Amino acid sequence: MSSPSGSNRRRCGVLLHPTALPGPGPCGTLGEAAHAWLELLARHGVGVWQLLPLAPTDSTGSPYSSPSGSALNPWLLDVDRLVAEGALTEADRQALPDHGSSERVDLALMPGRTAALAAALARRWPQQPPAQQAAFRSWTLQQSHWLADHCRFMVLREMHGNRPWWLWPAPLARRDRAPLRRLDREQAGPLLEQALLQWHLQCQWEALRHRAQQLDVDLVGDLPFYVAHDSADVWCHPGLFSLGGDGGLEQQSGVPPDYFSATGQLWGTPVYRWWRHWLSGFGWWLARLGRQFALFDRLRLDHFRALESFWSVPGADTTATNGRWRRSPGGVLLGLLWLRCAQKGRLQKDGRLPLIAEDLGVITPPVEALRDRFSLPGMKILQFAFNGDEDNPYLPANIHGRRWVVYTGTHDNATTTGWWQAMDGDERWRVEQALGEPITAPAWQLLEAAMATEADLAIAPVQDLLELDDRSRFNTPGTGSGNWTWRLQSPIASLEGPLKGLGEMARRHRRA
Repeated sequence: MSSPSGSNRRRCGVLLHPTALPGPGPCGTLGEAAHAWLELLARHGVGVWQLLPLAPTDSTGSPYSSPSGSALNPWLLDVDRLVAEGALTEADRQALPDHGSSERVDLALMPGRTAALAAALARRWPQQPPAQQAAFRSWTLQQSHWLADHCRFMVLREMHGNRPWWLWPAPLARRDRAPLRRLDREQAGPLLEQALLQWHLQCQWEALRHRAQQLDVDLVGDLPFYVAHDSADVWCHPGLFSLGGDGGLEQQSGVPPDYFSATGQLWGTPVYRWWRHWLSGFGWWLARLGRQFALFDRLRLDHFRALESFWSVPGADTTATNGRWRRSPGGVLLGLLWLRCAQKGRLQKDGRLPLIAEDLGVITPPVEALRDRFSLPGMKILQFAFNGDEDNPYLPANIHGRRWVVYTGTHDNATTTGWWQAMDGDERWRVEQALGEPITAPAWQLLEAAMATEADLAIAPVQDLLELDDRSRFNTPGTGSGNWTWRLQSPIASLEGPLKGLGEMARRHRRA
C-alpha cells in the first residue's frame, strides 16, 4: 500500500483516536463509527488517519503507559459486532456494566466492563464454530512471542490486587518455571478470557484495516519510545532494562532541565541496557516494531531523539536534574530494522522505513543526522512557530522540502481555537504578520498554512476541524487527571461539512 512519503503524492490527514469516536457505549470502538469515519475520509480525498497507541491504558487512561505494549485495548471492542457474529448474545450485551452516558470515556467504568465482557466471551466460546476455534488456535501460535505472557501478566495483576510485578511473590516476579506452569493449569479460564479479548480485537482491527486499504486511506500509528515499568514487557525481559535485583529502577528516563522546567521531566520508566540489546541482536526491539508494522501503514516513533542519546536519571531521584546523556545505538537498530522490513516487504515504495520521527524540542545535529541518514520525515507543530524569532524552525516559511509532517497541533497541545483564545494582543499580531492576513478562523487558517508547505503530509486534530476550544482538549502533559476522556458528541455523518471543507482545501493544495 502506498504511503504519503512513499509516492509522489502529498497528502493530508486527521488525528483522531478511536476512544473518541461517538456511539452509544461508554467508549469509542472499532465498530460502525470507525468504519463510517473511514468512508468519510475517503469520500473527501483525505488519505491519512492518525491514531494514538492502540495498547491498553494505565489507570489514568493514557495509552502511552501501557501494561502490555503489543496488546490492543479491550475498551475498543465493538460489542454490537460481537453479538452480530454470535460471539455474544443480546442478553450478554444487556448485562454489561453501563452508566448510560456517552459524553466522555468513563475511566472508572471500563475495567469492570472489560472484565464482564471477557467472562461472557469465554462463557460462549465452547459454542463457537469449529473453524472459528481453529483460527483462534492458529493465531495464538503466531502471536506466541507476546500473547501468552500478556495473558499471564494481566491475570497475575488481578490476582495480586493490581500491585506492580516486582511486589508479587518472588517466584512469580522472577518468572520461575514451576509457578508459571501451575498458573497455566489453575487459571486456564481467566487466561482464555484475556486471549479471547485480544483475538476479537485483532479480528475487528483487521476488518477496519482491510477497509482502509480498499479506500486508500493510510493508518498511522504511534509508539512510545519507552515501556512502562509495571508492564509485561519489563516483567518478561528484565535484563534488557536498567533494573536492580529487586526489580526497582536503577536508572530511569526523562529529559533535562530546560526553559520550560527548572528540574526537567521525570518519566519513571526504565531506560534500556543497550549492551544487552546488542548481544541479543536487538531481537526485542525488532519484534516490538514488527508487531506495530503489522497493524499500521506507518508509525510515529515518539521521543526519536533517544535513539541517538538519552537522558538517564538515577532511579531513586525525584527530579531529572542529576541525569546525564548517554549514547544509544540507534543507527544499528534502524539499519537492522530496514533489513527486516525489506525482507518482509514493509518498506515504502521509495525504499524508506515506514517511520515518522517525533523530533520535537531541542534536537542536536547528531539526532538530525540520524534522522536524515534514514530519510525519515520529522515533525513540525505550527502552534510553536510564532514567538517572534524569524529563524523559528516551525514557521511555515522556514519549512523547506517534503520530508516533514506538519501539524496544527497534536493530542498534547491545546486545540488551535483554545491556543488562540489564550493569546494576548502582541502574540496574535505576530501570528497575523506571519500568515499575512487577519485571523478570523484560527484553526482553519493555521491548517491552510500547514497545507501550503512543501511537506509530504499535513495533519490536524479533529478538534481543529470542528473549531473546538480547550474544553475538548485531549491531554494536558504534566497533569494526572481529566485527560484521555474526550469524545465526539455528534454522529460521524454530522462531520460531512468540515471534511468536505478539508477535502476542498486538500485539492487546492494538491493533497487530495
